[in-house]
Amino acid sequence: MGLRINDIVPNFTAATDQGEITFHDWIGDSWAILFSHPKDFTPVCTTEFGAVAQLADEWAKRGTKVIGLSVDGVEEHVKWKSDIEGYAGAKAGFPIIADKDLAVSKAFDMLPAEAYLPDGRTAADSASVRSVFIISPDKKVQLIMTYPMSVGRNFAEVLRALDALQATWNTPIATGANWTAGQDVIVALTLTDEQAREKFGEIDVKLPYLRTTKHAV
Repeated sequence: MGLRINDIVPNFTAATDQGEITFHDWIGDSWAILFSHPKDFTPVCTTEFGAVAQLADEWAKRGTKVIGLSVDGVEEHVKWKSDIEGYAGAKAGFPIIADKDLAVSKAFDMLPAEAYLPDGRTAADSASVRSVFIISPDKKVQLIMTYPMSVGRNFAEVLRALDALQATWNTPIATGANWTAGQDVIVALTLTDEQAREKFGEIDVKLPYLRTTKHAV
């Protein structure tokens, strides 16, 4: 069975370009994003790591730690960061996990169990390692995205999803299609109209089952 929403994420100890970490300790009381890649010095991955680096202030505003993963080693990660920072024009201050033995990738169900790393491998040998996990402070998975090799991730969408998760976490609201921070939110069906007004103040009853209210940012 693969990792599912609301599962506690696997804990692991791993080498990174910023030293050894134990994952749960590294998360601490923060939100966290783990984003994985098949190999260093590859084109799509470089653009994606660059996008994450450019959003450093946005992650910090949201109390969120970010950490990358690639199946190469620490030395390659250190060298690759120079390329990433040169391309992005931003410091890549987040750590990158060295997952040479695929232990973390397998624990998070990011690739088939029979995946292998032959000598002279290319990114295609670990093609399914391109995932995003958003993790809440209680160490539970709140969102999983997995992309194919040919499609770069939209980190503006990751940021939007993080906003939605933080807005709705342990709160009886949801967010509608294309929601962005500051827009109205949907009142959970677990609340009656009376309970919703008591909790949120004014509500807009668009349909008996679709009620919205202002979201305090």
